[in-house]
Amino acid sequence: MTSYTTEAVELLQRLIATPSVSREENKAADIMELTLRNYGYQPERHGNNVWVKSPDWSDERPTVLLNAHIDTVKPVSTWTRDPFTPTIESIKTTDSQGQPHTEKRLYGLGSNDCGGGLVSLLQVFRILTSQDGGRPDYNLIYLASCEEEVSGTGGIRSVLPLLPSITVAIVGEPTGMQPAIAERGLMVIDGIAHGKSGHAARGEGINAINEALDDLLFLRDYRFEKVSPLLGPTKMQCTVINSGTQHNVVPDECRFIIDVRTNEYYTNEEVFDFLQSKMKSELKARSFHLHSSSIPQEHPLVRKCIEMGMTPFGSPTLSDQALMRFPSLKLGPGQSARSHSADEYICLHEIDNAIETYLTLLTSITPHP
Repeated sequence: MTSYTTEAVELLQRLIATPSVSREENKAADIMELTLRNYGYQPERHGNNVWVKSPDWSDERPTVLLNAHIDTVKPVSTWTRDPFTPTIESIKTTDSQGQPHTEKRLYGLGSNDCGGGLVSLLQVFRILTSQDGGRPDYNLIYLASCEEEVSGTGGIRSVLPLLPSITVAIVGEPTGMQPAIAERGLMVIDGIAHGKSGHAARGEGINAINEALDDLLFLRDYRFEKVSPLLGPTKMQCTVINSGTQHNVVPDECRFIIDVRTNEYYTNEEVFDFLQSKMKSELKARSFHLHSSSIPQEHPLVRKCIEMGMTPFGSPTLSDQALMRFPSLKLGPGQSARSHSADEYICLHEIDNAIETYLTLLTSITPHP
C-alpha cells in the first residue's frame, strides 16, 4: 500500500471508532475538520458538514466536487463483532476467476458505506492540490457531508447553497468502482380515502376501504410509458395500509402510503400531479426533493470511465445525488450489497485501487460537459 492508502485506512479506523449515526455526527465532523487542518488546509464547516476548496482557487475555472458522507445507519442486531471497533482481518476467499487468495478486510460500521469513498477521495484531493501533484486546470472541492442516510435538512441540502457553482461531482458511494450514471428518485405519498361510519350489521355508512380499492388497483396495474435503459420503469406501490377501529364499525377513513421510485424521465412533481388526476383519495407528498439523477454518457467523465474499462450502470439506491442539480455520478470502493448489513467491511486493496483509479480519471479529463 502507498502512504496515502495507509493514512486513508488509519483515518477510517478513527471514524469507525467514533459513532456517527445520522444527526449525531458532530464528533466525526470534528475528526474530519482536524484532519484537514493537520494536512495544512483551512476547512469550512456548516453544522456537521466539512469542506475545503483548492488552495489555488480561480473563479474562471470549472469546479469538480468530491463528496462522501460521514454518517451511518444504526447497527443491526445481528453484528457478530463490535460495530464500533475497527478490526483488520486476513480472510481467505476466491477471486473473480475462482482462484484462492487472501485479502485484508477492515470491519466496522460505515467502513463500506461510505467510509471507503470518504477517505479515498480525501487522499485524492490532497494529491491533486499538492505542489507536486500536477495540479489540474480546474477547481476541486472536497465535501464530507452529514445526514445522508436520512436525507436530512442539515446535510448536503444545507451546504450546496454555500458552495460556488459546481460543474460536475463524483459521489463516493460503494459501487465497486463502476460508474453509476443514473439513480432512482424517491417520493413518499400519504393517501386518505374517506367514507362514512356506520353499524356493520345494518350495512350503514360508506366503507372507506372500498373507496380506496379503486385507487389501490390503479397503483397496482398502471405502467408508466417511458422506460429507462439504465433504471427501468418508474415504479409505485402501496406499502402500508391502515383502517378501522373494530369489527362492527364501518370505517370512515382508510390511510395508506405509496412508495414511488422515479426514473430520469419523470420528476416527482409530475408523477404526483398525475396521481392526483387519476385517484379519488386525498394525497399528500412528504417531499419532492429526492429526484432521479443522471449524467449523459457523452460527458467527458463518463467517456473516460469507459475508456478505462469501467461499465456504466443505473443504481436503484438513493444518495445525495438526488439533491444535486448539476451533473454527477457515483463511483466508490466497496459493494452496495454490504451497506447497512451486519459485519460490514471494506477491503484494503479496494481503498488502494480507488485512490489510483480516481487519480487516473481526474488527471486525464476536462470536466466540461
